[in-house]
Amino acid sequence: MIPGKYRSVSGRAANNVNCGLHLVIQTSSLPEKNKVEFKLNKDTSSFPGRLSQHDLERNYSSRQGDHINLVSSSLSSFPILQRSSEEKILYSDRLSLERQKLTVCPIINGEDHLRLLNFQHNFITRIQNISNLQKLISLDLYDNQIEEISGLSTLRCLRVLLLGKNRIKKISNLENLKSLDVLDLHGNQITKIENINHLCELRVLNLARNFLSHVDNLNGLDSLTELNLRHNQITFVRDVDNLPCLQHLFLSFNNISSFDSVSCLADSSSLSDITFDGNPIAQESWYKHTVLQNMMQLRQLDMKRITEEERRMASVLAKKEEEKKRESHKQSLLKEKKRLTINNVARQWDLQQQRVASIATDEDRKDSDSAQDPCQIDGSTLSAFPEETGPLDSGLNNALQGLSVVDTYLVEVDGDTLSLYGSGALESLDRNWSVQTAGMITTVSFTFIEFDEIVHVLPKLKIKFPNSLHLKFKETNLVMLQQFNALAQLRRIDQLTIDPQGNPVVNFTLWKYYVLFRLSHFSMQKINGTEVTQNDMIMAERLFGILAHVASSELPQYRLISILGDARKKQFRYLLESKGKKPGIINEENNDSKRPVGENTNRATLNYTTREFYNEKLEEIKEKKKFCKTYIEDLVKEATEINMKNEALQKLWPQMFIELVRDAVIEIRNKNSYMKLCLQQITDQK
Repeated sequence: MIPGKYRSVSGRAANNVNCGLHLVIQTSSLPEKNKVEFKLNKDTSSFPGRLSQHDLERNYSSRQGDHINLVSSSLSSFPILQRSSEEKILYSDRLSLERQKLTVCPIINGEDHLRLLNFQHNFITRIQNISNLQKLISLDLYDNQIEEISGLSTLRCLRVLLLGKNRIKKISNLENLKSLDVLDLHGNQITKIENINHLCELRVLNLARNFLSHVDNLNGLDSLTELNLRHNQITFVRDVDNLPCLQHLFLSFNNISSFDSVSCLADSSSLSDITFDGNPIAQESWYKHTVLQNMMQLRQLDMKRITEEERRMASVLAKKEEEKKRESHKQSLLKEKKRLTINNVARQWDLQQQRVASIATDEDRKDSDSAQDPCQIDGSTLSAFPEETGPLDSGLNNALQGLSVVDTYLVEVDGDTLSLYGSGALESLDRNWSVQTAGMITTVSFTFIEFDEIVHVLPKLKIKFPNSLHLKFKETNLVMLQQFNALAQLRRIDQLTIDPQGNPVVNFTLWKYYVLFRLSHFSMQKINGTEVTQNDMIMAERLFGILAHVASSELPQYRLISILGDARKKQFRYLLESKGKKPGIINEENNDSKRPVGENTNRATLNYTTREFYNEKLEEIKEKKKFCKTYIEDLVKEATEINMKNEALQKLWPQMFIELVRDAVIEIRNKNSYMKLCLQQITDQK
């Protein structure tokens, strides 16, 4: 069938619709030649149970000599149809009132056997006065001014209803027309498909040239074989896959822009003919292949027969597309797993920060009466970190156990960037990285990892990834300027990015200048994406230049000598590495030769001690303090006892002296006895 409205012209084929009958109506000025030829496919005596073809060819030219009289009635505002008895006998089952300039349907009495009724090309605004024609099979009201479908409830035998080119805005009042085979509503003002789900015998539905924006609500049309939706405003199609007999679907000249909006067509096993021409989708280069890939059963596309070569090409492209989809699906799964893992790491990080903050609050309450002074070790000022001891809060512990993802860290290499999420990711630096991968990485990003834990792996970082020039810190608890001192042990840094979220140090106005001052031996080019200028370097020196001098002057002599020795070693090692570089490891020899050799000795005194090391030092200091206190207490106790003995001796000495003198006088009073006693003692000693 040719899609589009059912055509009606004078003197030639007027209406082509597949519905099972061949109807030719001819009129003449001579009464004896005014005849209607009606041919059925099988039998002229009765209308077939199902119309297999609706191909109506008419010549509806109205002429002056037609023996059809419309008589005005004084009792009614409707004209009354009168036909001669001869016409009733000859054409008892058909009647044509085409082009009679009718504004209303006339009263038709005595025509109860009418089966075919034609009101084409009139000005009728309402369907009425035909409820008595209960044997009517075909009703043609094409090209009138009807605004509402009504007056058809008694026509239970109606098979063909032609209401094209009217003013109908809504499909309604078809509940009793359960035998309807053809429904033509093209050229109206319908915006929605509705109230037709009960038409289980409907085979042809024409809704072309309406105002439809979408297609749905087609369930129940189990016999529908042809659906014409040309010249609408359709953007998507649904429910078509639920039509088991649909073979021809015409969607030309709509607003369909992607196959996804009509994806239900791929699930239809009966469709053999479809049109998309005039839609945005038909302009795409992939249009034809995509349609054939998803609808392999098609025989015609846009009124053109599909060749085997086109099917083969579509099949090849379908396989490639399937491979792409599988790869895309795999990437989507990996991406989703990455997202879930990062979310899990972020939750654990938040729980850890809440725990630390809770412990810090408790410590502050305990020590609210005394402020703790910062300790200085090796020229560095350290804040007293709270010890991470004590059980987790029950609520936090439950939240931790309720995590849906087991992975607590993530290691990702994307191009030249190595991204580490969670403290467990730091263990990946111990892997045996290939030379190619290690040499390719120039950016290392740390997220949800304590900076103090990162400090421990910085020596590994410069060994494993010698070309890493850009460091990124996101949610790493950078809270002090002193922490930047730890970066001095790296080989080289060209760029540094500190995310404000999770790194409070960024809130310090002068943090960038301190970085430039402390890491001046790297000659950094960018900080947080901003180019470093010469004025920035000068300002950094002015602000913090005195700091290095103060730090070095406050150090004990032995520590200064030790640091100076380390600096000399670094300079010597740097010279050796510059002379004997391996090819492909560091490619900027010319740039390196222009850089300062090693860090400034005064700046080298500005060190950073991690929380763990500081806690160890603090424990060591406590032990030394305890030993010294005990030793001093023992010395004081011993001195006190000696003093007490001395005071007692001073009091007893006079009496003791008298007794000693008395005992001596008494002892030597008898000289001979005393001498014998002395000799005896000497003899005993021998």
